[in-house]
Amino acid sequence: MANTLLSIQVIPKTPNNEDSIPYVDKAIEVIQKSGVKHQVNPLETTMEGELSELLDIVRDMHEALIASGSPSVISQIKIAHNPGGISMDKLTEKYRP
Repeated sequence: MANTLLSIQVIPKTPNNEDSIPYVDKAIEVIQKSGVKHQVNPLETTMEGELSELLDIVRDMHEALIASGSPSVISQIKIAHNPGGISMDKLTEKYRP
């Protein structure tokens, strides 16, 4: 079982004030390619895995956005870490029909 949930919202600066959604899509693509369990939500994406692995993905996301032309990136991150195990499903099961 995973020991960490990490939710991230990336806020990329765009070179000419264009729409930031293509940059956000690029960040989500990095998560998808990583293979970690994740859930995309309207304002953030939550990943489930080991802390060091998730932090590496955050770094990869930032590097991908810079490589795509974003001059800077701000991320808001929430981390829930439990060495005994934690999962998105377990935390949200009571809210599902």
